[in-house]
Amino acid sequence: MFERLASVAAAQAVDALIGEPDALWSRFPHPVVLFGRLIGWVDRTLNFGPPRVRRWMGVVGLIISLAVACGIAQVVALALSVLPASIEFAVTVGIAGVLLAHRSLHEHVRAVALAPDLPAQRRALSMIVGRQTKSLDEPAIARGAIEALSESLSDGVIAPAFWLAVGGLPGIVAYKVVNTADSMIGHRTPRHENFGWASARLDDAMNIIPARLTALLTLVCARTLPSRKQVAADAGRHVSPNAGWPEAAFAHALGIALGGPRRYGERELDGAWLNGNGREARLANIAPALALSTRVGVAHAVLYGALAVLAIAIS
Repeated sequence: MFERLASVAAAQAVDALIGEPDALWSRFPHPVVLFGRLIGWVDRTLNFGPPRVRRWMGVVGLIISLAVACGIAQVVALALSVLPASIEFAVTVGIAGVLLAHRSLHEHVRAVALAPDLPAQRRALSMIVGRQTKSLDEPAIARGAIEALSESLSDGVIAPAFWLAVGGLPGIVAYKVVNTADSMIGHRTPRHENFGWASARLDDAMNIIPARLTALLTLVCARTLPSRKQVAADAGRHVSPNAGWPEAAFAHALGIALGGPRRYGERELDGAWLNGNGREARLANIAPALALSTRVGVAHAVLYGALAVLAIAIS
């Protein structure tokens, strides 16, 4: 248990120092890209038939994806287990660091704030959100960037780290496969509403604890202490059972309103306002949001480091 807990803190350090080096990923496919190819193959091969059949084929496709990816991860973990402990730990941390995305997330969100004009800001935002961005004004752009930052902090950093601690390399790989599947096929579209049902529901389940942990750490790291009851109330009004927690926590911690209506393709979503009485979001709020995200990341690493020390003390 000590090794898993310590690997979370160390993997975050690796991600912070290295991030996503272009020199590496321009030559080799990123693991998440490989997961996406696997899920794409499953979608093309198994997504057919009437709605009930599609739903069950989606379950089968998810099982196949998890079996392939986690099987490879388990083989790697077993191979590493015969090596000296220090080498096993270093390689595990290196692989896990690749599967965290805090530094990359910051770079993409910062690009929105640094873009020189509205068209460039919209283009930068379109790289990190699924909503339509071509007609957004500054407040809507700022809301989109900060919402993406808070939600991705949860499912791109806190959640994979949690599943690394729970299940080692197979655990973090399982989470990344499910999360990638949810982003690719877990949408309520005619093609994927049934086929992606299993991926969406399992992603919801795997994010229950990490999303709330993200919100808790955000409140702890806020400059002022927001009301936990208000955060919980706002989170409950969000369309997602999990995304509302980090988004509401960021809204209250920064004193701004997030959420509200947005458009996905031809579909208009009348989203709930989070901290609706807060200030209107502006691009200037992105820098404090990034600083808050950094503090949350540090607190998260310290938490796992402390748990690792505690594990040694009671062993």
